[in-house]
Amino acid sequence: MKKVLVTGGTGLVGKALEAVIKEQSPEDEQWFFAGSKDADLTNLAATQALFAREKPTHVIHLAAMVGGLFHNMNNNLDFLRKNLLINDNVLQTAYEQGCVKVVSCLSTCIFPDKTSYPIDETMVHNGPPHPSNYGYSYAKRLIDVQNHAYHDKDGRLFTSVIPCNIFGPHDNFKPEVSHVIPGIIYRMHQLVTEKTDVPERDKVFTVFGSGMPLRQFVYSLDLAELMIWVLRNYESVEPIILSADEVQEVTIFEVAQAVAKAFNFNGRLVCDTSKSDGQYKKTASNAKFRSLLPDYAFTDFETAINASVKWYKENYEQARK
Repeated sequence: MKKVLVTGGTGLVGKALEAVIKEQSPEDEQWFFAGSKDADLTNLAATQALFAREKPTHVIHLAAMVGGLFHNMNNNLDFLRKNLLINDNVLQTAYEQGCVKVVSCLSTCIFPDKTSYPIDETMVHNGPPHPSNYGYSYAKRLIDVQNHAYHDKDGRLFTSVIPCNIFGPHDNFKPEVSHVIPGIIYRMHQLVTEKTDVPERDKVFTVFGSGMPLRQFVYSLDLAELMIWVLRNYESVEPIILSADEVQEVTIFEVAQAVAKAFNFNGRLVCDTSKSDGQYKKTASNAKFRSLLPDYAFTDFETAINASVKWYKENYEQARK
């Protein structure tokens, strides 16, 4: 019987994993979704107590201090130190307690700032990350280094996945820490629901930055399915990019248009070019993943945006905002 511990189990990806596992109902697996109330993973003793209590054979490691562009820019030291603590506590405790496999979650934002595109798994350490989020990026890169060290020491299968930008139900919509899609959903909802005499066609929604940067997005439920596949079937210590296909890349302005459509917003979208754009593009190649799962069908972007907006409206009181 596999006993799977999910750290960060109450966040965006953790909730998606829980939903997929509930649907699959695997008979040979027990899953435990740990949130911050179960253990402070920056504390080694608390981490060890969680592992001793749950006795996992497998771990999906999602727990991290995360945030959007503007939050990262102002808090690189915190992002570095907290994530180093969390990652070392989780990986070393899993190692000491004999876990067979750990799948950690990295991010495409950890790749070098100056690089050729599309980026692939071999390029993670080829240069400094974008200066806006170097704290988070170096902490995440070191998971890959540590995974290889455990493998070199005694063949332990600790590996990692590198998703592109994730969105979906249970996202973090707090404006000061949110990523681009939940940030736009939050602000669009505020604009659409505000009590005002201004007719909707005269309302203006502001897109931060030029709207031109390109991004690949992955719906959290799709990523959950793929991470479960990695846990069960992927047998390499080398990281694997889990990303929508390159042709599915969209601009930030197109994201705003899709969210506006989901809200039936009939006003204007205007770009505020005084705000930072971050990296213009970070196109990732999913060729390795496609070689292993050629027929996987990602949820259509507009469909996933509609589902995310619907969830936010229906769960507005409980949503993280």
